[in-house]
Amino acid sequence: MPNPKMTIDPRELESAFSLFTEASNQLSLAYADLQQQVVSLTDQLEIANGNLRRELDEKAALSRRLSLLLERLPGGVVELNEQGVVVEFNPAASLMMKTLALGSVWQEYVSEFLEPTNVPDLWLSQSVEGERRIRIVLNDMPGEYGKIMLVHDISDTWELQRALTQHKRLAAMGEMAAGLAHQLRTPLATALLYSTHLAKPALSDNDRQKFGQKNLARLRHLEVLIQNMLSFVRGHDVPMEAVTLSGLLREAQQLMQPQLQASEIKCVLEIAAEHEILAVNANHKELLGCVTNLIDNARLASKQGGIIRLSLARQENMAELKVEDQGCGMSLEVQERLFEPFFTTRKEGTGLGLAIVSNLLARLGGEIGVNSNLGIGSSFTIRLPVLYCPTKV
Repeated sequence: MPNPKMTIDPRELESAFSLFTEASNQLSLAYADLQQQVVSLTDQLEIANGNLRRELDEKAALSRRLSLLLERLPGGVVELNEQGVVVEFNPAASLMMKTLALGSVWQEYVSEFLEPTNVPDLWLSQSVEGERRIRIVLNDMPGEYGKIMLVHDISDTWELQRALTQHKRLAAMGEMAAGLAHQLRTPLATALLYSTHLAKPALSDNDRQKFGQKNLARLRHLEVLIQNMLSFVRGHDVPMEAVTLSGLLREAQQLMQPQLQASEIKCVLEIAAEHEILAVNANHKELLGCVTNLIDNARLASKQGGIIRLSLARQENMAELKVEDQGCGMSLEVQERLFEPFFTTRKEGTGLGLAIVSNLLARLGGEIGVNSNLGIGSSFTIRLPVLYCPTKV
């Protein structure tokens, strides 16, 4: 007889078979999905490997370029580890510091082979070629414990700079000598004119004494000019004072009178009453030299019988001093270059007079300008900060 316990319900068997089929289908789907993911990951891995190979190739090329750059670089590069020991350097550094070796302790090398100077980062190195000047700049490496040094041999540049400084000094001395000659020319011409009068046999004793005193005054003026120039060369400050411009113009007019009379040129002074006490802060002798320089230029530009006008005005906080002539005038091209050093339109000129005037006025916080027309004349205007200008005289 069949055992009742071994009886299998067909419905249960069918249900189990259905479950098995469903699980098998899910497993097949999961396997297919896994295969797809494997394919995708394989593709991604191939792409990543390709990118990695390209990056490695690029890094290798960059490394080769950097190595070539370090080999060909004219500047020296030295790497120190955290203990200050030389671990790498390029050929340029080896040429500049021939005793440098891998494993050298940098501080010991500096003490033995380099000599400090009073210039930061600049050292003297002795070699068979002679003394060399080496500039060494030490830098930290971000993210690293070591340091990198940049080394430059500036010996040739140093020599060129020294030669250039010497040439500039010689040029400055030449400019200073020419400027001094220009400043001395006007008072010297006046002194010579007075000396000519003194040589006249028919000159009375009173006139001889008068011309002798004027000549002595001009010679003393020359001495003051030389002393001021020497003080300027030595770096001494030129003494400043309150200079009344009306008095300065009258003094300049008087100083230039002999030359103006010899050229048959009249100098007219035009000063309003309210400007009589107008003053600026300046050195009297230097500012007087500027004004006489402008008057002399106006004289040289004028014809016989011409008129030179000296005037004084005020625009807000600036004093304006004008020197106007009716001479030949200047073109726009000449006016643009007029205050350049060594630019002149006269064979006997030094080209420094107006440049010196411009520089002096700039130091005083002022300026000079020109307005000129060919065949009509020129007008030079000096503008300086007012020291005081009372509303009532």
